Amino acid sequence: MLRARRLDERTLNLQRQGRLGTFAPGKGQEAGPLGTVYALRPTDWMVPSYREAAALLWRGWPMEQILLFWAGYEEGQAVPEGIRDLPLAIPVGSQLLHAVGIAWGAQIRGEDSVALTYFGDGATSEGDFHEALNFAGVFRLPVVFVCLNNQYAISVPRQRQTRAKTLAQKAIAYGFPGVQVDGNDLLAAYVAARQAVERARAGEGPTLIECVTYRIGLHTTADDPTRYRDEAEVREWELKDPLPRFRGYLMDKGLWTAEAEVAVEEEIREEIREAVARFEARRQVDPLTMFDHVYATLSPSLAEQRAELAATLAEPRREAVPALALGGARDGR
Repeated sequence: MLRARRLDERTLNLQRQGRLGTFAPGKGQEAGPLGTVYALRPTDWMVPSYREAAALLWRGWPMEQILLFWAGYEEGQAVPEGIRDLPLAIPVGSQLLHAVGIAWGAQIRGEDSVALTYFGDGATSEGDFHEALNFAGVFRLPVVFVCLNNQYAISVPRQRQTRAKTLAQKAIAYGFPGVQVDGNDLLAAYVAARQAVERARAGEGPTLIECVTYRIGLHTTADDPTRYRDEAEVREWELKDPLPRFRGYLMDKGLWTAEAEVAVEEEIREEIREAVARFEARRQVDPLTMFDHVYATLSPSLAEQRAELAATLAEPRREAVPALALGGARDGR
């Protein structure tokens, strides 16, 4: 969680310096993604949204890969070799259907794997959410739906999205369990996910987990949350910050010390420094890679386009012709 928090803060700084594009911070809601992803095996699938850096880091995504994506390079979406994850999904709710498709494929093939997908409370207002849950329920698919309910769909509060008492209870209509947990409690999130993953692996179908949490920071760097929420509300949720809570728990158990944290902070600081250097070194990318991560096999038309682009890139660069020279003979200047 500390790695994710510090990377989040550094990424925000890079964006404010103009070295990254729009960024969606995850400060305050690291426990839900990390607690739930911990329940997966490497052979299981993780289907993220765009605010689960903690889960990405746990699954083995390099920090520079995440930074590259937020800098506007789709190369950052290339899933690292050997990791059963999908790229980040920006359209709200679309990834739920992808997770259901993966789970259906695993069921048809007889694979012992589970798909787990993340989404926010705003996604429960999308049609994709209902279609995904309905299909998963009908076919008893091995999929776990993790809703990170951070109270706001950009500026729309949760109470303006639904009259349901909880988001977890929406699973009842689709014939499978829904459970609501404290999304700022790492261990609560893990226990709920472990039970859901075990159910899915045993052929007992899907589960919806609602992790109640809070987005302490911005929706994205293009957002001004002071326009739609009260600072007193933010301060109240800051008292429930998952990092101090888990730090206190570990210290009470004698498993953590202030000295250990100083050492870990220094290690993380150096890791992020090196990751930023690698990210900035990778910003000069080969345009041909745009063809590499969409289809397993290129269609004939795309193969032709790739060849044409490769030939164009191989040509010597020509000097631009001044605009004045182009128009001078016509207008007498």
